Amino acid sequence: MGGMRALLTALLLLTANPLAAETQQAGCLDCHTPSADVPVHAIFHTPHGDLAGGGNESCQSCHGVSQAHASGPASAAPDASFGPRWQSSAEDRSGACLQCHESGQHLMWSGSLHEMEGLACDSCHTAHQQRDPTGDQQLSVDLCLGCHQDVRAEVRLPSRHPIMEGKTACTDCHNPHGASTGADLHQVSVNDNCLSCHQELRGPFLWEHQPVTEDCSHCHRPHGSVHPRLLKARGPAMCQQCHSAAFHPSLPYGGEGLPGGTANQNVLGKNCSNCHSQVHGSNHPSGARLTR
Repeated sequence: MGGMRALLTALLLLTANPLAAETQQAGCLDCHTPSADVPVHAIFHTPHGDLAGGGNESCQSCHGVSQAHASGPASAAPDASFGPRWQSSAEDRSGACLQCHESGQHLMWSGSLHEMEGLACDSCHTAHQQRDPTGDQQLSVDLCLGCHQDVRAEVRLPSRHPIMEGKTACTDCHNPHGASTGADLHQVSVNDNCLSCHQELRGPFLWEHQPVTEDCSHCHRPHGSVHPRLLKARGPAMCQQCHSAAFHPSLPYGGEGLPGGTANQNVLGKNCSNCHSQVHGSNHPSGARLTR
């Protein structure tokens, strides 16, 4: 009986004196409280906040167990740190995300153009925000144009895809996580990418225009142009890049035919498409010259 009483007394002493018990590491949320670090807790209003059951385990799913950080938070970074005070390498930061996001649209991230430029997932995504900017069409466009300054200028030209109007987005054509095609296009070719929207031009046509079947970008600039319909040049100069001597005078029309020079009616008031209106192809029995 006396031995049992002594054992109970020892247990009570250990409970009353934490220093006598084994030291316990602090959990993530013991330090990152709502009052101390509000952005951290916003993640619990997103799907990421439920990883591994939520709580500290959710933090460790992305940041690692981080024992050194838990023991000395002022002197050691988490295993995977997304900054700004400490920031792991782009490979480690993306690796934390790719533990889950490794298939579908993210399958081609390794070796992609963005990865080779040293970007990581958190260069565009913000996991702790309740509303990730990439989920908003206009905010995602702003993210892309923040780096792609040449495209930022092109999408403001007179003829353009309605990107700035919010009717289409960069991700409608491009996969920012990588692809096996040039320019990270969703489809296997430029034409397939364009025709996924422009179905009326898909064909097949009885009379085909060969450059059209090869590549839409032979004639069009995808992001914007000073010429109508995203053309690389105005007619007839656009057509004369290929059609130098086909049933018409072979001399190319130039700027000398504009006002200030010797006015040329073929430059000022006419265009090849006035007659050859079906430039993408024709199914008319008499449309061999794409005139109908």
